[in-house]
Amino acid sequence: MNTLFRLLLLFGFISIANAQQKPVFQKLRYDDDVTYLKTDSTKNLYEKIKYVPLSKNSHYFATIGGEARWQYTYTVNDKWGDDSDEGDGYLLSRYLLHADIHLGVFRTFLELQSSLANSKIDPSPVDENQLDIHQAFLDIDFIRDKNEQLTLRSGRQEMMYGSQRLVAVREGPNSRLAFDGMKLFYKKNNWQTDAFFTHPIANKTGSFNDKFNENAKFWGSYTVIHKVPFIQNIDLYYLGLWKSRAVFDDAIGEESRHSIGTRIWKNKGNWKYDFEGLYQFGEINQKTISAWTLSSFACYTFENVKFNPEIGLKTEIISGDKNSGDNHFETFNPLYPRGAYFGLVALIGPSNLIDIHPSINFNLTEKLGLGIDYDIFWRQTISDGLYAPNMQLLYSGKDTTERFVGSQLISNLDYAMNDFLSFTLETGWFNAGSFLKEVGTGKDYFYAALTAQFKF
Repeated sequence: MNTLFRLLLLFGFISIANAQQKPVFQKLRYDDDVTYLKTDSTKNLYEKIKYVPLSKNSHYFATIGGEARWQYTYTVNDKWGDDSDEGDGYLLSRYLLHADIHLGVFRTFLELQSSLANSKIDPSPVDENQLDIHQAFLDIDFIRDKNEQLTLRSGRQEMMYGSQRLVAVREGPNSRLAFDGMKLFYKKNNWQTDAFFTHPIANKTGSFNDKFNENAKFWGSYTVIHKVPFIQNIDLYYLGLWKSRAVFDDAIGEESRHSIGTRIWKNKGNWKYDFEGLYQFGEINQKTISAWTLSSFACYTFENVKFNPEIGLKTEIISGDKNSGDNHFETFNPLYPRGAYFGLVALIGPSNLIDIHPSINFNLTEKLGLGIDYDIFWRQTISDGLYAPNMQLLYSGKDTTERFVGSQLISNLDYAMNDFLSFTLETGWFNAGSFLKEVGTGKDYFYAALTAQFKF
């Protein structure tokens, strides 16, 4: 896999220099649109693999693509000093290679993933998964025209919805997340509705051993409506989750949880905003679930000011369990959120938290951007603990009344060399608060990460 990718990278660098038209790589690569190459009679070597006609019918074609990402991270005081700093620097590398074949009303997509962790102590399957089938699905288009589409998708697939607070591809960590299952999606004019039933993949270290996961089920529906008067865009959704075993600070056992929520958002223009509210109910180990979250984000871009500064403010309140030992359970479960929730090296997950998060971003040049953000964290309830992004319990809250978790300062320097190659330097400093000092060593945490990403 690595040798193949080196050859593809070399081939890509040679061919891309002569590309006739700039490609647009989507977050979900199966959404890439290469049909603009259909009428191009002067394609170079790169463009010839991006659009391979399979017959005289323009609806029969194939495309090949992928990416390579290398990320070196240096840390000081892992888990605020409670983990060993013996392996304070490590290199993560990820390789993705896909083939997309369109045959009229049928379409099949296959993607391989290789994730490697060098010098990282005890890497998890999310860090290292040598080689596996990441996606393999079949689409059947029942309706497909300019203004309407009805498609059934079955097989292993990535999913991503909304602001990725609940359903994401887990881009930040080394191994991206996929689901085994079926999805029916319908698009017409300004709205789209998806309905799905899946089993999330549980990655395993090794090769071709990410098997069907019988210990978790994930289903639901998600509707997006655009061009709504006054509010611009609105999402409406229901998400269901079942796990054979879930572990929280005050509950361990079988979990059945239902989430109902809405999101109002605008991502174009000087003013941008994103407001979301969600309620969860269900049962875990004979405890009744009643959890919730509220999130708000607003930012403004000053177009006539040097470097076009964008000033933003995000706030979140995410419920935690109110009383230990009773039959009620209020800990919020973020389901399958983006891994890098609060920074690239995410320390804290979105559960039992109050978060205030101001930020500022600058466009220093056309290709160079700078971002600075500051997070302040408190536990929402003092009876519940502190969780990681994967909902692993980091520290119990049963033996302390301290609420203040700490503050985090992060800076990002992003450089887009071209449409195919980008670099990011991120540094973060987490100032441990009174809660971390009482439940653990409580040292300040620091990291620096340099990421290079190539897509083709």
